[in-house]
Amino acid sequence: MRFDDVCVPLSAAWSSPFVRWQGPAAEINSLDLAHQVTERALAQRGVQWPFHELVLGSTIPQLHSFYAVPTLASRLGLGSIAGPLIAQACATSVACLHVAAASQNGSPMGARLVVASDRTSNGPHLVYPSAASSGGTPRSEDWVLDSFEADPATGQSMLFTAESVAREGGFDKGRLDDLTLRRSQQYEDALADDRAFQRRYMVPITAGTRRRPEEIAEDWGVRPATAESLAGLHPVAPDGVVSYGAQTHPADGAAGLVVTTPAQARALGVDGPVARILSTGFARAEPARMPKAPVPAAFGALQDAGLSLADVDVIKTHNPFAVNDLWFARETGCDLDAMNPFGCSLVYGHPQGPTGARGIIELMWALHDRGGGRGLFTGCAAGDTAAATVIEVS
Repeated sequence: MRFDDVCVPLSAAWSSPFVRWQGPAAEINSLDLAHQVTERALAQRGVQWPFHELVLGSTIPQLHSFYAVPTLASRLGLGSIAGPLIAQACATSVACLHVAAASQNGSPMGARLVVASDRTSNGPHLVYPSAASSGGTPRSEDWVLDSFEADPATGQSMLFTAESVAREGGFDKGRLDDLTLRRSQQYEDALADDRAFQRRYMVPITAGTRRRPEEIAEDWGVRPATAESLAGLHPVAPDGVVSYGAQTHPADGAAGLVVTTPAQARALGVDGPVARILSTGFARAEPARMPKAPVPAAFGALQDAGLSLADVDVIKTHNPFAVNDLWFARETGCDLDAMNPFGCSLVYGHPQGPTGARGIIELMWALHDRGGGRGLFTGCAAGDTAAATVIEVS
């Protein structure tokens, strides 16, 4: 879908640190985390946005999430503001941006607040009544673990999709390890000068208890990679090539963006660069080939923007497996080493809903640092799908 007059001011985009699952954020309800991070971010920025709509992305049920949007709106003091709750697995952030941009496109009224928040830690175990089963035994589902383990359409795990694409692409474990090391080195660039890059957008969270609060100001649980440590990890599957080092870890976190128009941003006194949202795109690969899906999603978004890959200056991806980027570079001819400046979800973790938002925010700042240009974000999602967006910073 193409957008003509929609933007996100870089100063109006933020993310919490990502915290490895079962870490210090494991007991924070994702709605509480969304409230905490969004309230802090809006207060720090000091702009009284005339919000017309709240778009909330969250993929893992939490206590009271039936009332998610009105609860968050009330707690943020947004009065009568309402909007949709969106869950599209790893594509949730782009789906939220897509909805907000479509709502804002051509509208002079207000702005749209996009919030994405998820907690993969302590995922719920759901019980479904089934009177027709033997003895009325209920069916059950572990929302997080069972979803990772099998796609109901194919019966295959996400790891299986990565192994299948690695086999088709001829990628051995050494290539996966080499790329993982490169992405880890790029993440280290974001930590340079006392995390100067991340401090532009990262909002701390408070975890722990009232008696023992714990302030988390940076990503928690990221394990430094070396060539030796990666080489020492065995593949997860027998006869496979994907080790735990070459795939992401689940995490907890929240992120947010204000979607508006350039004219309204200036009228409200917002100083600094804006990122124009040019288009979004969604696609699906063949069954059980999830890492392939970012390629058609990217081309779909570029086509709607009236651009080609040659017009793109910076590419960021959500890549839960190193296989994703290898396949993307193979199919597009992109410079594998140049993709994902300042790191990616492969390294700093994947809390589902907010993962894409953080990648898009980092893309905005990477474009800013090079003096502007066009950027592409694309990433896979459950069900062999993917979502992409094209932006421009000038």
